Amino acid sequence: MNNDNRGFSPTGLRKMRDVLARHVDSGKIPGLVALVSRGDQTHVETIGTMRHDGGPPMRRDTIFRMASTSKPVTVAAAMILLDECRLRLDDPVQQWLPELADRRVLTRIDSPLDDTVAARRPITVRDVLTSTFGIGMDMTALGTPIMGAIFEQGLTPNLPEPMPEPDEWLRRLGALPLMHQPGERWQYHIGNDLLGVLVARASGQTFETFLAERLFEPLGMKDTGFHVPGDKIDRLPPLYAPDPQTGEFHVWDDASSGRWSQAPAFAGGGGGLVSTADDYHAYFRMLLNNGMHGSERILSRAAVQLMTTNQLTPEQNAARNAMARDNVHISFGQGQHGGWGYGMAVRTYRGDYANIGQFGWDGGSGTSTYADPGERLTGILLTQVGASVPDSIRAMHDFWTTVYQSVDD
Repeated sequence: MNNDNRGFSPTGLRKMRDVLARHVDSGKIPGLVALVSRGDQTHVETIGTMRHDGGPPMRRDTIFRMASTSKPVTVAAAMILLDECRLRLDDPVQQWLPELADRRVLTRIDSPLDDTVAARRPITVRDVLTSTFGIGMDMTALGTPIMGAIFEQGLTPNLPEPMPEPDEWLRRLGALPLMHQPGERWQYHIGNDLLGVLVARASGQTFETFLAERLFEPLGMKDTGFHVPGDKIDRLPPLYAPDPQTGEFHVWDDASSGRWSQAPAFAGGGGGLVSTADDYHAYFRMLLNNGMHGSERILSRAAVQLMTTNQLTPEQNAARNAMARDNVHISFGQGQHGGWGYGMAVRTYRGDYANIGQFGWDGGSGTSTYADPGERLTGILLTQVGASVPDSIRAMHDFWTTVYQSVDD
């Protein structure tokens, strides 16, 4: 049945605005931008202000730090290279990333860094795309030598070392053993940053340039990139990380002097993008149109289907389910999807209002971006409150509940 002419009920959209306004009125979230679209209908709400002490109102073109909602977008760069046969899924990555040849693997996750065995096989492109290449952010392994080394070497964003430029980043990554055998276990985040280095090496362009030329410009994503130029910086709110005990608003990243005020040494595919609701909508609408943007093909239908289909075996997925189940408050609601494609969650069971097949992800900066092919629906919620407290996560949860109860057939 063609649902393209059907959208949202006016009553449902009013309820969505009322629920979101309640979050802002509580004083816990200074402001937000929400976009929902279904078929030909698009509806946007802007509520509240840029700063917690007031300031200019939120606008439709407010620029947000997308954090981990960067992942579902930056993976498209790899899909373009797969479409062009410049990458192959089961090629070893060491032809582009020789730093990752001849891997050693820790005997146990808490082993000393020199207590290793040889990797059973090389790391493949597929391992990197599915975040199963052997190293990641493992919150269940904090305090182990390997996680300590990952933080000390600046291999993750701003924790506590800034990330070095890509060649040096990869050299440091290559000096560490893997935590698990290639292909064995899903692990968060670092694979998405590695993907950017792989795309740059395979394409001969920087990751930023490749994404700008092949994705952002064709889609008209004019406000999306890895930093905010000076003439747009007034559209970027501060990012807050409120104190978990007191709720006091702490500025985690300022606009004019902050991390996104100049081009970074490392363009992180895992969490580096800034963008707007309309830019992200253009990207998800292209995915819902099976890779087409108007009359221009950005990705093949097959590439879109592959990246938005669960790629994990139950064994690989055990760690992902544990992260979703046990990382309260981060995971409550939106974390429970069942599956993972390339750079994004893919819902494989119905655990809340969303349909099986919905794909997308959430960001620790208070962002949430998903599309639902069955309903031809996109939802985008953007805030400036990080996940140090549950407030933006609760707003996301309520946003998705109201999006789905607004669907009008």
